[in-house]
Amino acid sequence: MRKLFVIGVGAGNPDYITVQAINALKQVQVVFAIDKGEDKADLLQMRRTLCERYMEPGRYRIVQIAEMDRDAAAPCYEAAVREWHQQRAIAYENAIEEALGEGECGAFLVWGDPCLYDSTLRILERILATGGIAFDYEVIPGITSVQALAARHRIPLNRIGEPVYITTGRRLAAGLPEGTDNAVVMLDGQCAFKHVADEADIYWGAYLGTEDEILVSGDLKERAGKIERIRAEARARRGWIMDTYLLRRRTHNS
Repeated sequence: MRKLFVIGVGAGNPDYITVQAINALKQVQVVFAIDKGEDKADLLQMRRTLCERYMEPGRYRIVQIAEMDRDAAAPCYEAAVREWHQQRAIAYENAIEEALGEGECGAFLVWGDPCLYDSTLRILERILATGGIAFDYEVIPGITSVQALAARHRIPLNRIGEPVYITTGRRLAAGLPEGTDNAVVMLDGQCAFKHVADEADIYWGAYLGTEDEILVSGDLKERAGKIERIRAEARARRGWIMDTYLLRRRTHNS
């Protein structure tokens, strides 16, 4: 039977990959990589760099899968994402069937961790549910941008006894939920932190762990404009940006 590894490769630094992931890569003959176009070519190159560092030359091949566009302007976000996943499932299934032979082992290298705001596992389950092809798969956890953010700012994600809330920029646009003092925000392309009225501190980071890393922290109201400007400049320069941040509501004990 075909075997797949879904490997979390960290937040961009090749040193963030785990020993478990390296051992899994040694078993792989085919690496499936999503080609997101020329503007994001360095994302593909980063995956190539990982393969070159941790895999034996000549023992593997990279199969590129063209990215499918998602309708960002669709009136129903969930429906648009489901359609996008369906298109990806078809492309993934075709690639696996054509490139991975029976008894061979393949891998998808997932930015961060496959279990946090990533669609790969859902798509593979969708493929298996159709019954078109059979394969087994194993998930290898990775270091997320959330962990990297806290490490690079040298902070814990929570204060003593407090929970941590993980959400997206789309959800944050309505404000911090009642009773939430520590919120990690991902996938915020619209800088939703600008609309948070609470007294809070922000710990923001982009390209975490890489030579292009950018870190900003401090009072949210004072830093919001600076972060928005830096983010726009970085995205224009690189063609893409991966960033995340922690919002920490101020309390009398802060």
